[in-house]
Order: sequence, then C-alpha cells, then structure tokens
Amino acid sequence: MNRKLPSKFQNLLLKYSQEVSSVNREAIEAELWQEYGTEQAIFVLDMSGFSLLTRKYGIIHYLSMVRRMQLVSEPIITSFNGKMLKYEADNCFAVFPDALPAVQAAISLQHAFDASNLLTPNDFDVHIACGIDYGKVLVVSSKDCFGDAVNRACKLGEDTAAAGEILVTQKAMERISPEAGIKSRPLSVSISGITIPSYTIDYRGT
Repeated sequence: MNRKLPSKFQNLLLKYSQEVSSVNREAIEAELWQEYGTEQAIFVLDMSGFSLLTRKYGIIHYLSMVRRMQLVSEPIITSFNGKMLKYEADNCFAVFPDALPAVQAAISLQHAFDASNLLTPNDFDVHIACGIDYGKVLVVSSKDCFGDAVNRACKLGEDTAAAGEILVTQKAMERISPEAGIKSRPLSVSISGITIPSYTIDYRGT
C-alpha cells in the first residue's frame, strides 16, 4: 500500500480487517465507498521494450526514455480533461470523466510518440500500449485508484496490448456514441482464466 495515501483511508482498511462483525464491516465498506468511490474511465499506459533495451544499453538508457514518456503524456492527458494519478516504473495511471476522452487521449498520445520518434534514433523511440475501462472505483487523494476497472485496464494495457495498440473494454466502448467516429474492432481477451470482452481501436489516419 502506498504510504502517501491518507491515514484515514489506511485506518479504515485496517479497521475493516480487524472487525469481527459483518454488519460493522459493511458499514466501514460503505464509508469507504462514500468517501472515495466514483465512476470514471481508467487509463493505463505501458511502455514497450523494457527488458530488451535495458539488457542492451542499461537502466539509465531506459529511465531516460521513461522521463520523456512522462513529459509528453501528462499535458496530453490533462488536455482531454484527464487527471494524472501516478507514474509507476514505466506505467502511467490516469482517470477520465468518461470513456471517450480517455480514448481520444490515447489516440493523441500514440500520434505524439509517433511524431517524436521521427527525431530520435530507433533505440530511443518510445512505444506505448494503452488499456482503458470504465466502472466504479476508489480514487484516493488523486494519488491512486483501486477496483475491478483498474485491474481490467491493467490487464489490457500491461499484459495484452502490443506496442502501438489501444485496447478498450466492451463496457467502456458502450459509453462511446457512434457519432464520435471512433473506429474499433472487437476481440476477446483471456488472461489467467478471465475473459474480457474488448475492442482494439483503429486510430491510424485518425
């Protein structure tokens, strides 16, 4: 657990784990959801090529690329009304009020890195994969988020999507009107026995 999270949140979790009464646990859970619960789109960005580039050039080389990713990603995310939560290793976590701006930000990020990669040698090119879901989550002090939607977005962005891909859950895609002009293709993602109905975004030329 992130030590920077507010003590109230962590104390309620500890109180929940030590409470023997199911009625009291339900009350604590309700308090947590009342205080920190929200419905938003969860956006997870993962950089590709960590193992290969680190083995070839060392960790400083890759960390310099991570820093470039951070500098490019935050202003684009905020420009689509997203809120940065955290950078963790070579991942970026953010929340958006709905699925459409999250997908639009992901498309903009892919185009931005495609453009910046024209100016760098191949081994300094930044390639990203994105996963997006929508649902009820706990967002704590704009620093971290927890919930099924976070887990699904992570599985899509970190474990499934290849470099250049944007994968979006069916639930998130259902919130995007056809009039938005987002082109996509359905796919079924299975990870650790869990099937996640999803879509891959066709953004080239967008």
